[in-house]
Amino acid sequence: MRCAVLGDPIAHSLSPVLHRAGYVAVGLDWSYDAVQVRSGDLAGFVDGLGGPEGGWRGLSVTAPLKREALARADVVSARAELVGSANTLLLTGQQVHADNTDLPGAVAAVRERYDGTIRHATILGGGATAAATGLAMVDLGASTVLVAVRRPERAREAAERIAAHPSGPRVDVVGLDDASDDTDAIVSTIPVSAQTERLAAACAGVPLMFDVVYDPWPTPLSAVGSVVVSGLDLLVHQAALQFTAFTGLAAPLAEMRAAGEAALRERVS
Repeated sequence: MRCAVLGDPIAHSLSPVLHRAGYVAVGLDWSYDAVQVRSGDLAGFVDGLGGPEGGWRGLSVTAPLKREALARADVVSARAELVGSANTLLLTGQQVHADNTDLPGAVAAVRERYDGTIRHATILGGGATAAATGLAMVDLGASTVLVAVRRPERAREAAERIAAHPSGPRVDVVGLDDASDDTDAIVSTIPVSAQTERLAAACAGVPLMFDVVYDPWPTPLSAVGSVVVSGLDLLVHQAALQFTAFTGLAAPLAEMRAAGEAALRERVS
């Protein structure tokens, strides 16, 4: 069977490394590739694969295609509907099933490293990943969420998605300069280029810093926070959930993580 990760750009993705390592660990003779698919082209690409009859089983989806993936699906999971985007497409027969493993992957990544209470959370950025990780913070106990962005009008959908969580959290949108360590957890979904010295100083001292970036690493924001959760932590846990969805087998988490860590070390050597 064939699987792949789709996005634009995509050459940097570690997903092939993780999934291939998983296949080797469980003895599956499957393939997993990185395929560049531009914005607006996802539906046509998926329709051309032929599903399982064409040898295709699953697709991981990254920026800028996560909302397109949701729109293409025939069946949508409750959490993908809640997030408003999909990072996982499962091809079964004539149907395409959409899911979002970023949300539960973020929960698992945090709980692997941090057992503290999260009542107040701050999300830096306002895109699809901000919505997923913001909802994850609410799953972890946050009753108030602050979405901090450079252009508040662009965070409206993410804020509305987080506020739609069944627990009914309070969600406010502010400028990025208003972010501070006066919170239980900060999740950064912004690129390294936006992680200024001023922002890092404002966030210093936060109990939990969760930076979804994994390359380059470390980042300016990874230097602050009593406990740090990395983008690789998130990538591994969401990929493990995808692996199980695609194969029906328990994911070999340790082997997948080790492969990702080795690949990142090789990139900086």
